[in-house]
Amino acid sequence: MSGGVDGAAGAGPEPRFGAVVAADLLALAGLHDRELTAERVVEIQAAGFPSSLGLRLISPAGLAALELTGLGVAELGHDEESLSRYAADYADIYLTHGLRASPYESVWLDEENLAMQAPMFETRAWYGRFGLSAPDWRTRADDHLVFQLHFVAHLMEAVEGGAGEAADFLDGHLLRWIGRFAGRVSGRCEVSFYAGLAALTAAYVEELRDLLAVALDRPRPSPEAVEKAAGQRASVEVEVPRYVPGSAPSW
Repeated sequence: MSGGVDGAAGAGPEPRFGAVVAADLLALAGLHDRELTAERVVEIQAAGFPSSLGLRLISPAGLAALELTGLGVAELGHDEESLSRYAADYADIYLTHGLRASPYESVWLDEENLAMQAPMFETRAWYGRFGLSAPDWRTRADDHLVFQLHFVAHLMEAVEGGAGEAADFLDGHLLRWIGRFAGRVSGRCEVSFYAGLAALTAAYVEELRDLLAVALDRPRPSPEAVEKAAGQRASVEVEVPRYVPGSAPSW
């Protein structure tokens, strides 16, 4: 069930563990954040991604995702034709929703599959508790995959007691939809790298949550319990603060 951090006897909510996980999550977020360039391809291949990740994934899903991503990285080229293919796939996944695999939580959890719904405001409230905000929610809403990965990284590395907060955030938000996003992307995209990246991201946060369950001695809630809690939150009217540019640090 559990993986580990290279060079560590075990995993837990300790500073080194948090720093390693944060670095991994930021690396994954960076690859979801923008389309591949020739320079980025060279950088990824030189770093040996995904073997460069600090957390060792050991679940069947994690190992399969590592293999798929590794093959995808090996296949990457930096010629103009290849880069055009990557740009088209990136746009289909993250910009035009051509694959119908939205990187926004609201689209997966809203009954009408609409963007900028309750999950956006809920994640905004989470960020605000720790003095953070999305840079421009009109361009990229608060519940975007990249922001959620950045937020968990922040909790793991920069917040005292952040491992417990990260576990709660994963349960209530990212883990409720990332598996479906990954399955849709892996099954429909054209570029192996993006199929692997989506699967790897989902497998990584799943194993991270399992590690936190052990380290915190707090078992993961059942899917039914998670959805019941989400329903209870939805029934309570929450004041949604208006975003004011410059009012809080952003990613």
